[in-house]
Amino acid sequence: QVRLVESGGGLVQAGGSLTLSCAASENIYARNRMGWYRQAPGKERELVATITNGGTTDYLDSVKGRFTVSRNIGRNVVFLQMNSLTPEDTAVYYCNLQYLITPPIDYWGQGTQVTVSS
Repeated sequence: QVRLVESGGGLVQAGGSLTLSCAASENIYARNRMGWYRQAPGKERELVATITNGGTTDYLDSVKGRFTVSRNIGRNVVFLQMNSLTPEDTAVYYCNLQYLITPPIDYWGQGTQVTVSS
């Protein structure tokens, strides 16, 4: 069972930046995608940004140009650099690892709170 440990959340003013990190507890094998989802109060969880082991990225439209997802494959770590934060980015951010097999297998972190004040 892979464990994902997140860090880097917190409180920041609008226009500020934060970097989230997520480390997997063991080596990740096969085709996979790591990334970040978020869930704000009263809303469904949504994809924020993901990156495959081949480097293909996917972003939520509202974060394009502001957020950057990257990963250190050798250390099984994925990052989310968040710039120009707005109060609408306030949510619990969850790290996700998905093995791209049939059926896919998902692992989730415990979540880290990001709060952007106006």
